[in-house]
Amino acid sequence: MKFGIMFANAGPFADPGPAVALARAAEDAGFESLWTVEHVVVPKGYRSPYPYSPSGRMPGDREDFDIPDPLIWLSYVAGATTTIKLGTGILIVPQRNPVVTAKAVATLDHMSGGRMLLGVGSGWLAEEFAALGESFEDRGPRTDDYLRAFRSLWRDEVATHHGPFVSFRDVYCRPRPVNGDVPIIVGGHSKRAARRAGELGDGFFPARGTVDELRALFDRAKMSAEKAGRDPDALELTAGWDGRPELLEQLIELGVSRVVVPPTGAEQMAEFGETTIAAYS
Repeated sequence: MKFGIMFANAGPFADPGPAVALARAAEDAGFESLWTVEHVVVPKGYRSPYPYSPSGRMPGDREDFDIPDPLIWLSYVAGATTTIKLGTGILIVPQRNPVVTAKAVATLDHMSGGRMLLGVGSGWLAEEFAALGESFEDRGPRTDDYLRAFRSLWRDEVATHHGPFVSFRDVYCRPRPVNGDVPIIVGGHSKRAARRAGELGDGFFPARGTVDELRALFDRAKMSAEKAGRDPDALELTAGWDGRPELLEQLIELGVSRVVVPPTGAEQMAEFGETTIAAYS
């Protein structure tokens, strides 16, 4: 079992000193990965329902809080660490230029020695899309097209992609990822996200769900992978964990190989490493 830290760039860790302290403490404790969140802007008085809370509002019902750009934040802490993987949980793909994003992600992977994990999603905050001048209604198919473009830019010696939303021919995108590709972990808890994970992802990370709900989503993702001619058993499964030992055992039974937990202080992370991480490594 691998363990990650979620919401790594939120709260006090938006600032440089605490960010580096968190990253180093997590690495020293044996955590496998750090996971960042993203919102470019949060429109005041937004009405779009936040899908991960019964209230329909983001945690704390706040609109004005620091969320550093995930790729820049991860680049900053990459320079202060050596082994911990650098994950986005998630990057809102259809809000970004796909070619520029592929370049940035590959550069971060190259400069960090192959530590990048690209968690992706299609977004939920319509008002944010409007502020960025991006279409909200077609965000799902645009996400799929952009992911295919990423693959071509990372994998192909000379990249060509002709899709419904992005098209290019015979281009070099350098530097390339260290291992020739960057793992794409699809986030979200919808049936569409499960299908996207199976068809296009290397992993699946539902944002929420009971054990039964996760089982159904994982099964759908694997079924989609099989239909797409891909190996369903190669899909890496990630889930959140609230610290209950019985839940961890249930997640292991579901085939989950990575769980993420909220950040804590250095002393608590060190204790977690000596007990939980050591017990499941």
